[in-house]
Parts: sequence; structure tokens; C-alpha cells
Amino acid sequence: MSALSSGAVVVMPAPVIVEIDWLARSRGRTGAMTTLLSSVLDGSLLIVNLDVEDVARATQLVEQYDDLPLEFVDASVIAIAERLEQDTIATLDRRHFSVVRPLHIDAFTLVP
Repeated sequence: MSALSSGAVVVMPAPVIVEIDWLARSRGRTGAMTTLLSSVLDGSLLIVNLDVEDVARATQLVEQYDDLPLEFVDASVIAIAERLEQDTIATLDRRHFSVVRPLHIDAFTLVP
């Protein structure tokens, strides 16, 4: 959660919340969701809903990169990053995000 403590507003597509909840609980990190949700409440984390164009782009990405396989949640992150013209993605999944070529830049900067 160091990205949340950086001082910058972090943007997160809504489907990511469910994945984080599942991952945190499966690893016994139940307090992680409280921290995440507190960040939404204090304004340091902005949850972005997908619109129809984002779903269309995510679908295109899932089909295009089905050999990875690229899952919907990761594809939604890419779609939102493209729409908001973001160049940096916070992820532990470097494999997927380093392969996908976004529409608006040559490649994403991945952190940490």
C-alpha cells in the first residue's frame, strides 16, 4: 500500500477492489481492506467505474492477449489507464502489464 502513502491521488478501476479483497483475505491480511477503504474515504484513492467504452476496450484486450491469458481485471486497469492517459501502473503482476502495448504510450511504467 505504499502507493497510497505517496501523497498522490491513486486511481483504481472498481473491479480491482474485489480482487484485492480476495487476495488480502486469502493471505490472512484482513486489515488491508480497511486501509484501502479508508483511503477511498480520505480521498487519496479514487475509484473509477468502467463505462461502455472501457468494457469494449477490455474485451478487445482480453481477446488480443488471450495467450497470456490477460484477465478482465487487468484489462480494465489498462482500459482506464488509457482513457485517463495514465503512464504508471502500480502492480505486482509485471508479466501481464509489461507485455500489453497501450494505445496512448509505448509502454507503462510499472511500480514498485
